[in-house]
Amino acid sequence: MVQKAKILLVDDRPENLLALEAILSALDQTLVRASSGEEALKALLTDDFAVILLDVQMPGMDGFETAAHIKRRERTRDIPIIFLTAINHGPHHTFRGYAAGAVDYISKPFDPWVLRAKVSVFVELYMKNCQLREQAALLRLQLEGGGGGKAAIGDSKEPAGLLAELSARLAAVEEQAEALSKQLDDDSADAAAVATAAHLERKLTGLRRALDALEPGTGSPPSVPSQN
Repeated sequence: MVQKAKILLVDDRPENLLALEAILSALDQTLVRASSGEEALKALLTDDFAVILLDVQMPGMDGFETAAHIKRRERTRDIPIIFLTAINHGPHHTFRGYAAGAVDYISKPFDPWVLRAKVSVFVELYMKNCQLREQAALLRLQLEGGGGGKAAIGDSKEPAGLLAELSARLAAVEEQAEALSKQLDDDSADAAAVATAAHLERKLTGLRRALDALEPGTGSPPSVPSQN
C-alpha cells in the first residue's frame, strides 16, 4: 500500500483553509492545517511534506518570513512552496515571493483546477523520490552483505534473484519518471517542477548504472549514488 503524501496548508483564516481542503481533497492525499507561520514551522519539525501552500499576509510571522525560516533549515529547504496572496502590488511583490524561495506565486481568487494541477505535479515528484530512496536502500542492503537485503525484500533469494527484483522495481520507477517528464514538457510546467524532475532522472540514471555494474562479470560493485 502506497503511503499518502502530506500537503501543508498555511493560512490564518479558517475559511481559507476549508476552501483549500475542498479543492485538494480530490488528490486523496493527507492535508495538514497550520494557522500561522509558527505552527507551520512546528509541523515541519516532525513530518515530511510534498509541498507547502503558504498564505503571504498573516499576523505576526508573515509568509515571506516563514518561507525564509523553511529555506534555512536543511531538513526542509527543498520542499516546494506555493505562495497564495489576496493582494497584488505588481512585479516587485511577486519577485519578493520568488526571492523567498517560492516555486510559484498565485493571486486570490485562483482557479481551483489550476491550483490542484500544480499541487499534483509536486505530489507526483515527491512520490517518485520516495520510491527512488526505497530502491537505493534495498540496493545498499544487498551491497553490504546480502542478508539484510533478502530480509528487506521479503523472500530468501539468491543474489541473482535479488538483482532481478531490484532491476524490475527500478524499471517501474524509471517508466513513471519518464511519463511524468513528458507530461511536464507537454504542459509547459513551471521551471522548478521541470528542474526537480530532471534531478530525479539523474538519480535514477546513477542508480541504474550501479545496479547494472552488479551483474556477473562486470567487476567490483560500485558505490550507490547519494539520494540527498
